[in-house]
Amino acid sequence: MPTPRRRSALAAGLLALVTTAATLTLTAAPADAAVLPNGFKSVGYLPSWQGNVNSVPYGKLTHINYAFVLPNSNGTLRAVENPSKLSSLVSLGHANNVKVSIAIGGWNDGDDSAFEALAANSTARGAFVTNVVNFVNQYNLDGVDMDWEYPDPGTSATNYSLLMQQLSSALHSRGKLLTAAVVSEGYYLQGVPTAVFGYVDWLNIMAYDGGSPHANYDWSINSVNGWKARGLPASKAVLGVPFYSRPGYYTYAALVALDPANANRDCTTAGGVQQCYNGVPTVKRKTQWAMANAGGMMNWELSQDTTGSTSLVGAIYDTATGGGTPPPSGRTGPITGIAGKCVDVASASTANGTAIQLWTCNGTGAQSWTVAGDGTLRALGKCLDVTSAGTANGTKIQLWDCNGTGAQVWQAQSNGTLRNPASNRCLDATDNSSADGTRLQIWDCWASANQIWRLPA
Repeated sequence: MPTPRRRSALAAGLLALVTTAATLTLTAAPADAAVLPNGFKSVGYLPSWQGNVNSVPYGKLTHINYAFVLPNSNGTLRAVENPSKLSSLVSLGHANNVKVSIAIGGWNDGDDSAFEALAANSTARGAFVTNVVNFVNQYNLDGVDMDWEYPDPGTSATNYSLLMQQLSSALHSRGKLLTAAVVSEGYYLQGVPTAVFGYVDWLNIMAYDGGSPHANYDWSINSVNGWKARGLPASKAVLGVPFYSRPGYYTYAALVALDPANANRDCTTAGGVQQCYNGVPTVKRKTQWAMANAGGMMNWELSQDTTGSTSLVGAIYDTATGGGTPPPSGRTGPITGIAGKCVDVASASTANGTAIQLWTCNGTGAQSWTVAGDGTLRALGKCLDVTSAGTANGTKIQLWDCNGTGAQVWQAQSNGTLRNPASNRCLDATDNSSADGTRLQIWDCWASANQIWRLPA
């Protein structure tokens, strides 16, 4: 059974590294909080027992969950750890337009007996809901993240659903959020009845502590798709990423401190053991997928991140907000791609709707592209355009009158891709082909050979 949430994440032999990592300072942005496209969420957990509220990158987050407060079997709540820290987090969060929720539960060494007892008793359920609402009001919180790890299929799941229904009614009637942290896969998936999907604003899917290597891309995406296959709307599926390694629970910050190159890896050797985690490229790739197929990204947890260009919170934010800029303007010449072939206007036609394709470079005007200051790519007096402003994988690229729409904007990424921000997809040679006449299209950004482009020199 995976254990996605631990109150003590690192073994004793790693405490020195943890201490070092915890002292790394993240500069809180004084500006407004992240405004991400289409309501996309960037959710971070901040534990009560580590991390500094003054080090949280508020400007790159939309929501923060303070972890944790624990329930008693009679529906009361235990005293929250570091209440002054929670109060400061709420003040700083709200000053930066970030919503702050309380996370209730957590791994708690696998002891969910209090949840089991209170959920099974109608009186205790009612008391719990009342006490939770009072707690939210006391600390001026924006909502609640339920983190029962984990309700079992059957009676326990039924009681969980009843509890979530009552919480949903009480919180939503007061304009508060209700979310839940849920398991990535396996037996406990069925411990969350599909009725719960209608009670929550979204689910934080703990897509970590599984897969080989740990939390790898395919395994994580399959975890989210497993929930969607049960009927969870894409907008309510928030993909969780780990800011630590398995098996040793090294923080990401500690691994980067050992070797800055680790920021761009997913596995490295530390303490004589291979440690696997998510580096910047994988977090960016997961974010790209989530923007097209889910409702946001979540991380466990904020104090384990770094600052600057290696920050994983920054990687999520940069990807969600564009992750690049229009290429430098004023250059004219060929755009080359896979196998050195050129981006070509079919038959050198200037008609609207003319196919854009790959072709052997020949120096003609049909292959002469100007990089314009507005992010467009122009040939023969017209623009490289996504057909019908489509956003789906496989939408073909054409030539069209320049019209200032998002279907004609291209952002050069540091990995060589050209991203269309309106669709959050990249310019792609169909079927990974380099044959003359291969149509260009948009597709999920993978930075594969058929998505790497060289702009005019």
